[in-house]
Amino acid sequence: MSRLRTRTRPPLTLAIPALLAVAFLLMPLIGILVRTQWGELGTHLGSPGVVEALKLSLLVSLWALGLSLLLGVPLAWLLARVPFKGKALVRSLVLLPMVLPPTVGGVALLLGFGRRGLLGPWLEDAFGITLPFHTSGAVVAATFVAMPFLVISLEGALGGLKQSYEETAASLGASPVRVFFTVTLPMVAPGLIAGAALTWARALGEFGATITFAGNLPGTTQTLPLQVYLLLQDRPEAATSVSLLLLAIAMGVLIALRGRWTGTPVAAREAVATPPVPDEAPAAAPAAGPATGEAARPGAAPESAPAAAPHEGGHWPLHATVTGFNELTLTAEPGTTIAVVGENGAGKTTLLRALLGLTPRAHADLRLGDADVTALPPHKRQVAWVPQDGALFPHLSARANTAYGLRAHGVPRADARREAQAWLDRLGVGHLAQRRPAQLSGGQAQRVALARALAARPRLLLLDEPLAALDQTTRARVRHTLRTHLAGFGGVCLIVTHDPVEAVSLADRVLVLADGRTLQDAPPAEVTRHPRSPWVARMLGRNAWPGIASADGLALAEGGRLVVAEALDEGAQALAIIAPEAVSVHRERPAGSPRNVWPGTVREITAVGSRLRVLIAPAGAPDLVAEITPEAAAELGIVDGSEVWTSVKATEITLVRL
Repeated sequence: MSRLRTRTRPPLTLAIPALLAVAFLLMPLIGILVRTQWGELGTHLGSPGVVEALKLSLLVSLWALGLSLLLGVPLAWLLARVPFKGKALVRSLVLLPMVLPPTVGGVALLLGFGRRGLLGPWLEDAFGITLPFHTSGAVVAATFVAMPFLVISLEGALGGLKQSYEETAASLGASPVRVFFTVTLPMVAPGLIAGAALTWARALGEFGATITFAGNLPGTTQTLPLQVYLLLQDRPEAATSVSLLLLAIAMGVLIALRGRWTGTPVAAREAVATPPVPDEAPAAAPAAGPATGEAARPGAAPESAPAAAPHEGGHWPLHATVTGFNELTLTAEPGTTIAVVGENGAGKTTLLRALLGLTPRAHADLRLGDADVTALPPHKRQVAWVPQDGALFPHLSARANTAYGLRAHGVPRADARREAQAWLDRLGVGHLAQRRPAQLSGGQAQRVALARALAARPRLLLLDEPLAALDQTTRARVRHTLRTHLAGFGGVCLIVTHDPVEAVSLADRVLVLADGRTLQDAPPAEVTRHPRSPWVARMLGRNAWPGIASADGLALAEGGRLVVAEALDEGAQALAIIAPEAVSVHRERPAGSPRNVWPGTVREITAVGSRLRVLIAPAGAPDLVAEITPEAAAELGIVDGSEVWTSVKATEITLVRL
């Protein structure tokens, strides 16, 4: 029924031309099918000339495909990944053979590689290579017209692949070449296969450039399309049969490509291919022990309380001086966890990428332990990175993902798999070792990503909002797991977060950034009591009003005046911190001791645990958040749009100098 309701009738002004277009494209194909002498098809295709031309066409097209792969894959990667001057010109050169008349392409090849061309005499004198009127010339002509299909298809696939996969692989210790062959190529395999199939089909059917550049010599350059051209003159029925063969091959390639090899990276395909298992799913099979392979014992430690993980035993203090967009110096002792907070655009992710050596926006002079790694490329720094989405390689299992960094560092395959399994067991996901990332829930995937980073034996661990995509229950479980395993880490860990619970529960220090610079660097308790940023104060659930001290209180930057108990020097800049529970809400103007009283309108009511947070827009003061019980809200009859009065005692206001 829904299909009938959503079906619409196309307007005739569009439908008729569209049908004519289909008929126009279909008529030549019908002509071949109708005019083919089906009884003589075997005789025509089995004639010696056709068989010889077919063998030569297969040879030429396969060689052309090989050359296209050898030259086109690096070119596609260059166009997709490397910014350089003249990229638009290079891309135009790639597209040129697709729009150039084939005979003109053949003439251009003669003038470039012919005996009287620019390179032809040198190739003949130096290497004895003569391309025109030789099978190699047919290969060059076919490559010239067919390689663009591979480059364009692969460049599109590379453009759709998130670079975080390659950057994460580099942070795990993989060299650029290893990243390309173990991560990039497998993930863009659909685009590569599609481009290769189209390239081969185009090379198989090449005619104009071949006959112009390589000639039409039987057994040497006379491919199947050239054979069709000759048969049309004397045996048109045989030409029709051979044309049908080429048509069948082309249609077979297109049908095989349809919906299967679309050029979509593996990550996008697997995201919808297999539904993930729930995070609370029980183990599908007993988890193997870290080294012995024995089944897990009944009553072993539950998934939410893994045993502390052993580390290499090294200790690597951190010292970094960051310049560029970020301007700061960061020093930390081994075992320190630093939460990096700040509003969007403050430079949090830029700081992490500078420590990794992955951004030109900022540069980090970085020392880990006794080693200065400033001049080293990302894969040699021993700095592991877990991006927000985890960036698990979708073509590898959880265990292969975890072992990736170990293999990149030269650990033998069996040892790497054994150690990877041990890490997965410690983080409570050992029973999922054989699953692909698309088959994991968000919490499971984040634990695998954490296991992969820790297994790589880093000296600095960078986590970019590792729990942001998880629900509250899963986030609490993964946060506990993370805290357990960071306790034994011998390096420094930086965690970018917007969650105050993560900042307080996981970190030894909180680094507050604003415009790339350090606004505050202190223990969580100090930041909670005296936040120096309105954004951080609001992140921690407090009202934060900046202003300038005056003789009778604080002149607020957003208008209004606040009476405070604490005296500051007149003209000093300060931040007034008001806890939501210190804000009283009334339906009538309160009487008594409050010095700060404003009428206002309720704009929003949200539930936080067992209490309600009420956003109020007071008259003559900035927006104010109050926290009350549901019983109090019901007694006062507070709903969205209610007119209320708010009050704050002067003694309930904390001033932080800015």
